[in-house]
Amino acid sequence: EEQKRLLENRPDQPQNPKVLRIAIIGAPNAGKSTLSNQLLGRKVFPVSKKVHTTRCKARGVITHEDTQLIILDTPGLTNPLKAKRHNLEESMLTDPWDSMKHADLVLVLVDVSDHWTRNSLSKEVLKCLSQFPHIPSVLVLNKVDILKKKFLLLEIATDLTEGIVNGKKLEVKSALKQDSSSSVKSPLHITRASPLESKVPGSPFGQEKNQAREGFGVDKSSDTGGAGTGESQRPKHHEPKDLRDVKGWPHFQEIFMLAALRGEEVDTLKRYLVMQAKPGPWEFHSNVLTNQSPQEICDNIIREKVLEYLPLEVPYGVTQVTEIWEEGECGELLIMQSLLVPRESHKRMLIGRGGKVISRIAREAGQDLMNTFLCDVHLKLKVEVKG
Repeated sequence: EEQKRLLENRPDQPQNPKVLRIAIIGAPNAGKSTLSNQLLGRKVFPVSKKVHTTRCKARGVITHEDTQLIILDTPGLTNPLKAKRHNLEESMLTDPWDSMKHADLVLVLVDVSDHWTRNSLSKEVLKCLSQFPHIPSVLVLNKVDILKKKFLLLEIATDLTEGIVNGKKLEVKSALKQDSSSSVKSPLHITRASPLESKVPGSPFGQEKNQAREGFGVDKSSDTGGAGTGESQRPKHHEPKDLRDVKGWPHFQEIFMLAALRGEEVDTLKRYLVMQAKPGPWEFHSNVLTNQSPQEICDNIIREKVLEYLPLEVPYGVTQVTEIWEEGECGELLIMQSLLVPRESHKRMLIGRGGKVISRIAREAGQDLMNTFLCDVHLKLKVEVKG
């Protein structure tokens, strides 16, 4: 009821409010929801090693002083063939595109630990960027802590940006720091970055020593409304056929390297996002963390655990029905949910030998719900065959 009231009422507004709507896009399982949760400071979005854990677009809200950041956590960009394979709703194909339409800034997340995909942006991501070339974009290299050979970040960054960041040529050399206390801090030292046409002395690359650690290539004086230093360098709209042999996007304004799961360097990105906010009215009350209802958060967290502990395609066929949702005498939350599966064999898998699997799911989901709602949660799950 409190969440409903906060969402329905007009948001409280500071004297000079600022706002930034951020779309986080990337391949399925790149870590978009994990990054969103770390930025928010609470678990609001479901996270799993399985692809397509996020099934709908939801908003996360960060309110910092006079600034509101609205995170549009979207399903991983996929294609109709993969959507059919995972029995995904049609909204999974359209939601990321809808989020882009409302975004002021795009974060493109790439999992650098995946050696199959890390050296090129997916065709779906490239298509998305090329359809909205007027929206500023930032490249975020995630899971840097897992990458053993840190010098590969140079090659990955160059491939994904085509060697150009913020309209300037990226010129970097490896400079691994032996005494680095963080596993994430970039091993790249930027020696020089020149504009595409002519070299300009006093480039911010040389002036800011922290640039190599916090990201590459942001010209702080440039207008965030366009990637590049002049009208002629603004990204042009590409047709899909033009993207056939394209690996990277040469219009990113900045590169960040982080480990979202461990929260390393996430604050650096958060500070950057706050700085990019523009004057404008807030959309949500300052006490709102997400536009989701508590029931939706609950469904997502239980679903995350089901995805985690069931093999292959099985969990994608589970339907959730909430039977009981009520507050106890001491303020605790009592929840009972039925998990409906299509086959008896799936029921046996979900329950597990001696009820171990379903007990583990209920225990872990209950703990996550307590951390999210900041109250005691008593969660009971039962499994039934559909129909």
